[in-house]
Amino acid sequence: MKQTLADALAQQGYTTLTQVQQAVTDPELAGSDLLVSAQTGSGKTVGFGLAIAPTILGETDHFAPAASPLALVIAPTRELALQVRRELTWLYGPAGAQLASCVGGMDMRDERRALARGAHVVVATPGRLRDHIMRDSIDLSAIRAIVLDEADEMLDLGFQDDLEFILAAAPEGRRTLMFSATVPRGIANLAGKYQTDAIRITTAAETRQHSDIAYQALSVAARDTENAIINVLRYHEAPNALVFANTRAMVNRLTTRLSNRGFSVVALSGELSQTERTHALQAMRDGRARVCVATDVAARGIDLPSLDLVIHAELPNSHETLLHRSGRTGRAGRKGVSALIVPPAARKKCERLLKFAKLTAEWDEAPSADAVRARDMDRMLADPAWQTPPESLDAAEALLARFSAEQIAAAYVRLYESRHSAPEELSDPVATGKPEPRAPFGPSTWFSVEGGRKAGVETRRLLPILCKAGGLTRDDFGAIRIQFDESYVEIRADKADAFIAALGPEMTVEGNARVTRLATAPDLENRPKPSGKPGRKTAARHTRDAAHDDRPAVASTVEDPPKAVARAAKPARKPAAARADTPGKPPSKPTGGKGKPSSPGRKAPSVGKPNSKKNKARAAAAKARSGDAPPKRRKPGK
Repeated sequence: MKQTLADALAQQGYTTLTQVQQAVTDPELAGSDLLVSAQTGSGKTVGFGLAIAPTILGETDHFAPAASPLALVIAPTRELALQVRRELTWLYGPAGAQLASCVGGMDMRDERRALARGAHVVVATPGRLRDHIMRDSIDLSAIRAIVLDEADEMLDLGFQDDLEFILAAAPEGRRTLMFSATVPRGIANLAGKYQTDAIRITTAAETRQHSDIAYQALSVAARDTENAIINVLRYHEAPNALVFANTRAMVNRLTTRLSNRGFSVVALSGELSQTERTHALQAMRDGRARVCVATDVAARGIDLPSLDLVIHAELPNSHETLLHRSGRTGRAGRKGVSALIVPPAARKKCERLLKFAKLTAEWDEAPSADAVRARDMDRMLADPAWQTPPESLDAAEALLARFSAEQIAAAYVRLYESRHSAPEELSDPVATGKPEPRAPFGPSTWFSVEGGRKAGVETRRLLPILCKAGGLTRDDFGAIRIQFDESYVEIRADKADAFIAALGPEMTVEGNARVTRLATAPDLENRPKPSGKPGRKTAARHTRDAAHDDRPAVASTVEDPPKAVARAAKPARKPAAARADTPGKPPSKPTGGKGKPSSPGRKAPSVGKPNSKKNKARAAAAKARSGDAPPKRRKPGK
């Protein structure tokens, strides 16, 4: 290792290297292409900085004056690119390195001027770097090493074409190092195409994902997801917390809710400018904000030294995303907590994500309001202020002279609680994600109600009508079966007499629909099924159905016989052929498909505009041939 790099590491407090850093700095790997898989937060940035140092520094400890770039580091997002630049700045600073960044959202003219002044290392995002290459504002002829950081994420974000363009434009003799949390097929194909005899490195920590992170799967009721997030934040009271959402709309919603509850919160989403995103992260580092609500894309590469808590307000869509989200905490040997908010409908999805990610989570309910208050009490009693001797006892003596010890203690607790947001009361979650099974209904009595699907009867409308008319509740009803021309309802046996008494002697409900008590349950399996479309039956068909129906007696919904008979006696409409032979009208010519005559040798009239002269002339000629129109009068002079 170069002495200048060793000095930089010592200034940052490095005493030992992490596993991935030790693996990539093996002297036997010098000059080789590498394909490295290591979890986030394992020190990859310093690792590849040390790995490419011999390639770009050569035999010296200091860089020569800056000219064309010697190394490219490509990252998927702006935040990660800027973070990599900060890490490499202190690592290469003692060696006199000049670094430049090319990221979206920044002024491209400033980047072009920085590249023109010269840079040893350029850190960039794929899209902006490709723009500079196409504009000839960056010279890649001197490139000795290219590093792809979070390569799997760059493919997921759709940067494969940009990466292939950049790698194809770089010199063939350079080193190519790919760092990725996972190595899917796309990464393997990219490595096989643009790397030469790459050496695969997998750290020992890869067998046990994120050992410094405690995973918690918290079951909550569907309506309590946001309240659970508040309680989790209050329970842990982490110096920095990151709340992940899937959409910008959800980010804005959670940010507003947490701000209204007194949390110092900032937001990160794709709709913010780079300046706004930089200010938000700086507020988290300075301590002016403690909670950051972000989408996955905006939070890529966030490295906050005091980030001890990650909350998944909405579950991610893949286990890789779950690992990347959780990897924002538990970095560089620190402990962290990754809490997944799991409503009942998302339990199966959560179990699937944990299984694919090879993670073991502790299943529990979200912290209740009482649990948060108990944790507050523990923190209050553990405060170092209790052990710090006071500089002056005048204020304490004044309080004791005026108030009792109980009053002072109660006031102190109230003041302590006023500095924190009150916890939320949570409902009992359904752990299985399914509604609880309904208890057996017990003895029951069946009733038939006039009207069914033919009359537009629906369960959601019928049940309130019966409850109101019979003075019952929804729990007093069992099964409801809507048939074609009537409906059947099941009522508790002990409520049947009260239901009949409430309906009165006429036994009708809203709309004068007649209700009839049945001696036995209806035999719905053997009911004759009506054929044809509803509302198109004739009186004869209704009569035939009634004759063969063995159901209990119920008021008929068939129309009055006189009307039905009158409709049946109405002469049927003549077929088209018969109508064509009506006196005074010319017979229509039979035609085949697409207006062609069905018999050979006869030409069908062409179909054109209704008011065209040709069609008018043909219509007049047809009337003249049938004797139904006077002969056409010729104008004088013709």
